[in-house]
Amino acid sequence: MNTLSATKRVAMLAFLTTALSGGHAPSGARAAEEMMRVYMDHARVLKLDRPVSKVIIGNSDVADATVADAKTIVLTGRNFGTTNLVILDQDGNAMVDERILVSIDEGNTVRVYKQTVRTVLSCTPNCERAERQASAANSN
Repeated sequence: MNTLSATKRVAMLAFLTTALSGGHAPSGARAAEEMMRVYMDHARVLKLDRPVSKVIIGNSDVADATVADAKTIVLTGRNFGTTNLVILDQDGNAMVDERILVSIDEGNTVRVYKQTVRTVLSCTPNCERAERQASAANSN
């Protein structure tokens, strides 16, 4: 692999990490260890610098990717968990190969504990039982 290609890949990964973390790029050695994050039932738009040929999601039960146009991918969190995202260019080269973490948006939830049973309520604006969230949490 030549130096220019490696530099472009590092720049692309830094851009995607920044875009998926809400504009806050992780610093130093932590950047290499962190995963892209997306909230369950939320979408993230990925703008790429060149056309995409294929988009591959390791586990489509965890996340989904849709090609909006040749340079735009929409990544949607479907269920809790981790998976990976691979984006290939026209020549079959990997533009992106990253792990994805799908988690809950903690800002609008309340957890109720009754002995060993946990219930998660989604409070936007009224608190309602989050069935998918509660069942996924209870299966862990």
